[in-house]
Amino acid sequence: MLTKQQLKLFMIIDESLKKDGVCPSFEEMKNLIGLKSKSGIHRLIKSLEERGFIKQIPNKARALEIIKYPENFGDNIKNPLPVNDNVKMISIPLYGKIAAGTPIAAIANQTETMDVPADMLGNGKYYALKVEGDSMINAGINSGDRVIIQEVADAPNGTIVVALIDNEEVTLKYLYKKDGSIALKPANPNYETRIFAPERVRVQGRIAMLIRSY
Repeated sequence: MLTKQQLKLFMIIDESLKKDGVCPSFEEMKNLIGLKSKSGIHRLIKSLEERGFIKQIPNKARALEIIKYPENFGDNIKNPLPVNDNVKMISIPLYGKIAAGTPIAAIANQTETMDVPADMLGNGKYYALKVEGDSMINAGINSGDRVIIQEVADAPNGTIVVALIDNEEVTLKYLYKKDGSIALKPANPNYETRIFAPERVRVQGRIAMLIRSY
């Protein structure tokens, strides 16, 4: 579990990488976090790196890489998207419900679309899913939330992914690969981590954004 400042900086880095492909400068991060000096940013980055969440890329300016996502990644993503007539919107497919608990039959058919501000998404293809269940609740993902998924075929350890199991079940879980197996881990102690042979699991995307209505 990260501190509030560590989590805030991690989210700033993650959003900037998805949107622009580079990290903000230390000066920009300092202002966004609300610190008085850049030394505080250095300490936060070092703490995130020491805990294995990010990695600095040598010999490149403003170059950080996300290695894994913290379990409280979704804690501060609680507000619905702002409505602004000047914001360019794009439509992405909204598929059916995805289980954040017991896996459900794979979602194959598009049911409708939803509009998302274009500048909140990075490069690549995206789709949306409605969450059903509470197995990711400690990651800040509740039943009824909508998650925006970036289509990828693989993801680093600790990433929250959409995983297709045996070509017939789909679920939202943390992904961990180790010793020739794949673990799909919930963010709720009431659920067990499931272990599979690699050929049984196919990553269909990684979580990019969470949308909650009140």
